[in-house]
Amino acid sequence: MKRLSILVILLAVSVGIIVTVFPQPQITATGKANVEWLASETSDSDNAFSRVYGPTEMVFPRDLGSHDGYQTEWWYYTGNMETASGRPFGFQLTIFRRALKPLTATVAREQSSNWRSNQIYFAHFTISDVEKQSFYPAERFSRGAAGLAGAQSSPYRVWLEDWSATELAPGKVQLVATTEDVALNLMLQETLPPILQGDRGYSAKGPELGNASTYYSIVQQQTQGTITVGEETFEVTGLTWKDHEYSTSSLSPGTIGWDWFSLQLDQGTSLMLYLLRREDGSISPHSSGTFVSADGTVQSIDSQDWQLQVLDTWKSATSKAEYPCQWQLSIPKLDLTLTGKPLINNQELNLSTIYWEGAVDFQGYQAQIPVKAKGYVEMTGYAQRLDQVL
Repeated sequence: MKRLSILVILLAVSVGIIVTVFPQPQITATGKANVEWLASETSDSDNAFSRVYGPTEMVFPRDLGSHDGYQTEWWYYTGNMETASGRPFGFQLTIFRRALKPLTATVAREQSSNWRSNQIYFAHFTISDVEKQSFYPAERFSRGAAGLAGAQSSPYRVWLEDWSATELAPGKVQLVATTEDVALNLMLQETLPPILQGDRGYSAKGPELGNASTYYSIVQQQTQGTITVGEETFEVTGLTWKDHEYSTSSLSPGTIGWDWFSLQLDQGTSLMLYLLRREDGSISPHSSGTFVSADGTVQSIDSQDWQLQVLDTWKSATSKAEYPCQWQLSIPKLDLTLTGKPLINNQELNLSTIYWEGAVDFQGYQAQIPVKAKGYVEMTGYAQRLDQVL
């Protein structure tokens, strides 16, 4: 599904000054988590953003980079790490791009300064210290100009200041991010080629024409490096999941949010599911998923192919939102049954938008053989319904 179609307008650079980007918008802000987002033009016209109407040929490494004709794009990394002694950690590093206006010759001419940009970038970075039951979320904003933020395909790099994903060799990427409290420095090695989600990368999000994204994942990436929490630095290894998605779309009316699952199973397989939740409690038929075998074979999963039962909930003391915190998942066509829960209940991000995204642990059976899985779950629309704010 990924990721948040957040409408970004203005930002503060790291030195603390407010910067103006083209076009000059209006904002109100009374604190870090109180930003008024502004919608941009999305109508179907010669000057509108590009839309996804069906499968398109994806070419790598070209499509690792940015697709500025679309309004929204994200490069999303999550992973489950542990030390040699088994101490677990989770991490998320996501960099978002949001266009302010459709890319036209007029817009290009008006960007007369290297400091002006039609592209806004922002990023979310979290560390989950499971042993200490501590969660560290952080957010940054910048403009896609003057080298402050951007994305390129060859060599692959996406960055926002010193938070970055950088290709060191084909299939090998370094992730780096640092805050006052935590830091991340990891090396990722691909073991499978990119997985095209949906219909050859075409992922429909609703019945409306063009309400879809182009979406691929890179799963089961072998990962090693360091995670720092406070004064302690830990050598860690594990698996990382990457999503890259771009679109010009929104939630259908009455669709209040989504739950997204990415699970990496211990036999080398991977599972992605997203559920689009309606206001009447039902699930949109455009919910879907993908099961990836250890050899990279892909099997699509439709909304009627699984049953997900919420076994328990957790209520945030900050947002007052109530989130699922234990699930039972059954996919009969895969002969797979899993039960799982968060490694930390409080992995809610209270940033410019409020959502839950965190490390989870699942276990169960496939074809009567015990299986275990670690991964990430994202839950949106619980603190405020998204069809009223996007």
